[in-house]
Amino acid sequence: MSSTTPSRFRLDDLIIDLERQRVTRADAVLDVSGLSFRLLACLLRRGVEVVPFDTLIAQVWAPAVVNEETVTQRVKLLRQALGDDGRQPRYVRSVRGRGYQLCAMPEALADADAEAAGDATAPPRRARAWLAVPVVLVLILAAASAMRGRDPTTPPPTPRDETLERARHYFAMGQRDNNERAVALYEQALQVQPSREARLGLSVALSARVCLYDFPWEQADRARQLAESLIAEDGSDAAAHSARGYALDCLGRIDDAIASYTRAIALDPAGREDSVASLAYLLGVKGQLAEALRLNLSVLDHRSRLRHLDNQIARDLELLGFDVEAEQWYARSFRLQPDNVFANVAWPTFLFRQGRYSEAERAADEALARPHHPELQVLLGQLALLRGDRARAADFFAQAEQARPHLGRLRTLRLLHGEQPATPARIAARIAELDAPTTPENQWPETFLELGWLECARGDTAAARVAIDRAIDAGMLDRASLLASPLFACVREVPGFAAALDRIAARVGEERARVLAAPWLPADLLTVTPSAP
Repeated sequence: MSSTTPSRFRLDDLIIDLERQRVTRADAVLDVSGLSFRLLACLLRRGVEVVPFDTLIAQVWAPAVVNEETVTQRVKLLRQALGDDGRQPRYVRSVRGRGYQLCAMPEALADADAEAAGDATAPPRRARAWLAVPVVLVLILAAASAMRGRDPTTPPPTPRDETLERARHYFAMGQRDNNERAVALYEQALQVQPSREARLGLSVALSARVCLYDFPWEQADRARQLAESLIAEDGSDAAAHSARGYALDCLGRIDDAIASYTRAIALDPAGREDSVASLAYLLGVKGQLAEALRLNLSVLDHRSRLRHLDNQIARDLELLGFDVEAEQWYARSFRLQPDNVFANVAWPTFLFRQGRYSEAERAADEALARPHHPELQVLLGQLALLRGDRARAADFFAQAEQARPHLGRLRTLRLLHGEQPATPARIAARIAELDAPTTPENQWPETFLELGWLECARGDTAAARVAIDRAIDAGMLDRASLLASPLFACVREVPGFAAALDRIAARVGEERARVLAAPWLPADLLTVTPSAP
């Protein structure tokens, strides 16, 4: 480092030594290294300017290809190392939609003063001002250095850092193959050093294996164990609680998942928008539609990173009876996210629930040419049943089960609508499995709907109606599906079915009233006078 270029800076009560790549507070050396230090150095060179995401990616991560989520996670790690609080930042501030900036102008220190400052405990304003060098001069010198080659103040990433960054990169890209690459890289990083970053990343990627890519539930249980090991070491780690929630979510333990997501948000309300969206989804499953919509709308600014958010908002609006608005959200997502497997099934399924079967079939045929979820085959199977084509329906249900053999609901559809008639013994065995008190599936409303299909198949329509009542008790408020789907044909003729629909209408009415009276409801969300549910 040239003697004319300051190598040490004061930022509030921190002393940052670019040459030694060290951050100290009083006599303590803080654990800021690798990419975290490179990020801090990049922000330092810009003073209090807002540093855009693209600039941070280019100067800190290049030539690696990363996205904004990677930057956000690294800022969280830097804040943790500095003891900073994202809700009341002291060192690094987020500028929504733009990037990050330092909270105060750093002072470049003469070397002699910096030595003394390392032992000083007085606030930074008491430092002798005549020794401070304007940061703008440092920026000019740094820019000149960059023209000659790599910035000498930016330390090269370590092999472990590079492995973790590539793992995060592949995970953020989505799709099964990329997730598998991420898992392999996280496993490699763990072999080198069982760091918190590697365990956290592996936990989330293992949960994704189960929730998104059809792996056995044991993978999610390992994910839970990894997350809980992190929580045991540091109970205030919001990311670890969020990872635990995701694992429990994938294991079907909906109430435990809600508790973990809620804890993550309480620990980091400004930084866990992913947990907010996940919590909103589960509350919607349990019928708490007003709160689900509020939470989803609260993170709308992060929709570019929350790939399922638009569909969740659409679903909330649909269940609340705002069909026109829901259609706009579903259609937009289907049009703008052709690689989103959930968007590709949500739009045709909405059309199906609306009784627009021909439109649903055309949209489903279009979605078949895109990446899609096995629920698309379930939809096509139901459309085939409506047209009386049982052989084609059996083929679609078989395709769905083949894609997700571990999902019991799809096995049940294959059992009931396959080429070979289901035996009473197999139906009874599946009912006993679902009714077992130890199964996590019985926390989900869909489980009781599945029980209704099974009871219909063995001719016990009264038990089928009871199963529908249990689904409503668990939070199922999808009146449209009960009326549109051929899977509920036998229940629709049972005495008491109309009363079940009335129960749903009453609960939806209560949730709808909460939304319409809510101070958080955006003025432009409901563009037309909504019809009654």
